[in-house]
Amino acid sequence: MAYLSEPEPEYGRPKPVAPGVRRVVARNPSMMTYHGTNTYLVETPEGLAVIDPGPENAEHVAALVAATGGRVDIVILTHWHHDHHGATPALVAATGARTVGFHRFGAQGFHHDIPLKDGEAFAGLRAVHTPGHATDHLCYAREDGILFSGDHVMSWSSSIVPPPPFGDMTDYCDGLRRLAARDDTLYLPGHGPPLPEPQAYVAELLRYRVAREEAILATLREKPRDPPALVELLYAKREMRLRPAAERNVRSHLDKLRKEGRVSAEGDVWTAL
Repeated sequence: MAYLSEPEPEYGRPKPVAPGVRRVVARNPSMMTYHGTNTYLVETPEGLAVIDPGPENAEHVAALVAATGGRVDIVILTHWHHDHHGATPALVAATGARTVGFHRFGAQGFHHDIPLKDGEAFAGLRAVHTPGHATDHLCYAREDGILFSGDHVMSWSSSIVPPPPFGDMTDYCDGLRRLAARDDTLYLPGHGPPLPEPQAYVAELLRYRVAREEAILATLREKPRDPPALVELLYAKREMRLRPAAERNVRSHLDKLRKEGRVSAEGDVWTAL
């Protein structure tokens, strides 16, 4: 995969990335979040929207309030993961903003003021349900070709796809096919730099997943193995700190292959059929 990179951002400072869109990067860098979570400040017909306010971080919330003058009308969530949703209560308390997100949001006890289903639109943004990384994941499409792609498609890395009930590799791959068939011209992801002309990149992400699946099958045809053994063989060159994430992806691939009738399991030992 030919991933994109960018210099470390100036944290807390809004930078224009598209017409009517500024990006503020949260100071939560990690091996899972790149330089940090992207928060987008978007001018909409319903007022100023904040897409993914980021982690529970007082510094980042203060930066968002300063960047907007406290004038936030809507907080829009791509999905429930803490690095995207954590700052929501504090930002809502500071601004009185309404919240928008998938109608079956993944954070227990949290209910959006404006729940959306796939295909529904609000504030000039149309919801595109793309489960896989998270069951409640939404991308948001503007009519001008900009798609806020959350964690379903990121420019700096492929996504972690946990096994059910928290994620689903079948859904994730179906979502990639759905996005590849669209005519969006620019993705603004949850982490990493903007992604122009995204269709070829999305197609490559799908090929990458299919190749990983075939590698898992080839390894299981040699002999039955459990997921840690598959990770050891298939991710031998990866850093040890990435092994838990790799195992989640492997387990999700195995779940997909089992649903397709291509593997079976006895306990946690998997066999190719």
